[in-house]
Amino acid sequence: MTIEASTAPRFLTDPYLDWTAGEGIPVIEDFGVDLLAVETAPWARLGAHGAFVHLKGRGDFIDVVVVEIPPGGSTEPQRHLYEEVVYVLSGTGSTTIESADGSRTHSFEWGPKSLFALPLNARYRHFNASGSEPARFASTTSLPIMMNLVHSEDFVFDHSGSFPERLGDDRFFTGEGEFIKMRPGRHMWETNFVPDLATFELQHWSARGAGGSNMMFVLADGTMHAHISEMPVGTYKKGHRHGADFHVYAVTGNGYSLLWYEGDEEFRRVDWRHGVVYAPPDMMFHQHFNTSPEPARYLAVAMGGLRYPFTTDKRKTFMGMDVSVRDGGRQIEYEHQDPRIHQLYIDELARRGLTARMDAVLGSGA
Repeated sequence: MTIEASTAPRFLTDPYLDWTAGEGIPVIEDFGVDLLAVETAPWARLGAHGAFVHLKGRGDFIDVVVVEIPPGGSTEPQRHLYEEVVYVLSGTGSTTIESADGSRTHSFEWGPKSLFALPLNARYRHFNASGSEPARFASTTSLPIMMNLVHSEDFVFDHSGSFPERLGDDRFFTGEGEFIKMRPGRHMWETNFVPDLATFELQHWSARGAGGSNMMFVLADGTMHAHISEMPVGTYKKGHRHGADFHVYAVTGNGYSLLWYEGDEEFRRVDWRHGVVYAPPDMMFHQHFNTSPEPARYLAVAMGGLRYPFTTDKRKTFMGMDVSVRDGGRQIEYEHQDPRIHQLYIDELARRGLTARMDAVLGSGA
């Protein structure tokens, strides 16, 4: 007997995936993706081109949407009950944000490597400032968890709720912000807009290895997290692990990351440069290596941050991200790492005519 689709029982459904399938734009699934090369298609909802990117380690809560605005174009006005953190890949443009009640409006201009957040359910619109070149950005969003919680497109995209506290101080839309001093690795910068991640001032974080630096962001008072880290020339960070959903975007320089599960004999390698994103799967160790003649920076975006951890696992990650796994944390100290890791790095730098600067960290025998 054949059961008609309309009467078939609904079983193990994923409302978010069902929704993406009906939007008419590409859905890319992979371990790592070059977002500058992603093929997009016209997206009626947005009035621009778009594509969904579902990485192997994206977890249950967030996704990536690539948006390309044609020369001289703009998106249709939008608002929605999910958070969105935007990283600009190429091109220049501007965004206008309006509070739900219409009492406040902010506009700001962005360019390559800008970072900004769209306050919850605020109406917004993006504009391409160039008449000859497209503008492309990647949005990391919490749409999956919202759609899977409420199963309602109307609720997510046409809700009248107002969240004025999410807009924050007016200066947060001008590139200014507030430095919240905590301790290395936990210092925060509260804002809604960072004009250029490549030049943003970071804070030293020696416990993560090799003279690195970092800043944690609080964006639009959101639950979503973002941070940026930098590795000096000729260095690499300590290996660590955490739950799924940290989307890692290369910002400056180039390099590679090694990934492995505890007990694996082989490493998985992801090479990165500006435009590449990947997400380490749940509790998969990973380690970042700078192979460029300039400092290398990367941006990480996830669900749950220092202000609002959201899950117990995220709280454990932020407490243990620079604590050795031997002490109950989530980091592998240099002296405990697989000895192959350092030699692989030395060989990689030699092929590029570069020299490692790890002696002060690893000892004269490095």
